[in-house]
Amino acid sequence: MNHLAHALLAGDDEALQLGGMLGDFVHGQPDPAVLPSRVIAGIRLHRAIDVYTDAHPEVLTAKALLPSPYRRYAGILLDMWFDRCLARDFPRWSVQPLPEYSVALRALLWRQDALLPPPLRRFRNYMEAYGLPAGYADDAVLGEALGGIGQRLSRANPLDSALPVLLEREAELQGRFEAFFPELREFAREWIEAHAE
Repeated sequence: MNHLAHALLAGDDEALQLGGMLGDFVHGQPDPAVLPSRVIAGIRLHRAIDVYTDAHPEVLTAKALLPSPYRRYAGILLDMWFDRCLARDFPRWSVQPLPEYSVALRALLWRQDALLPPPLRRFRNYMEAYGLPAGYADDAVLGEALGGIGQRLSRANPLDSALPVLLEREAELQGRFEAFFPELREFAREWIEAHAE
C-alpha cells in the first residue's frame, strides 16, 4: 500500500500516522532514542500492512492481471493504484473530506519535521507541489508519480508507460481492491488493538 492507505489505516492517532509515513524511509530497527514508541509502532504497523498485502489472494490475483514487463513491478504499480482507488472513493472510507485529510497529513509532517529523515523531507516537498495524497485521484499526477519512481530505480523499467496498462484493467483492478481493502482495514484495526495500545 502507498502513503494514503498507510495513513488512513493508522486511524486517528497522529503518532501511528507519522510512523505509517516513515515506514518507507526508516530501514532496519527504528531507534527508540530518536523516535517515540507510538511512532515506532506506526512503522511496525506499516511493515505488517505490507506483509499482509503482499500475501493477500486478491492482491496476487491483481498482480497476475498485469502483462510482462509490468508484472515485475506489480507491487509498486498496485500500491500506487490502490491509493488512486482510495482517493477516488474517499468518502466511503473516511468522514473527513480528502482535501482536508491531505492537508492535515502534510501539516503533521511539517509539525514533526525534526523526526523526518532527509528523503521524507524531500518527499514532503513533492507532496506539497502535487497536493498529495489527494492528488493521486488525478490520473495525470499518478502517471507522473510512476514515471518519477521509475527514474529513481537503478535499472531500466517500464513504469513511465504503466498508466495506460492500469487504466485498461481498471474495472478488474477495482474489483480486486474492493474485495481486499475491507479485509486489510480489519487486519490493521486488529493489529493496532493487539500491538499499539
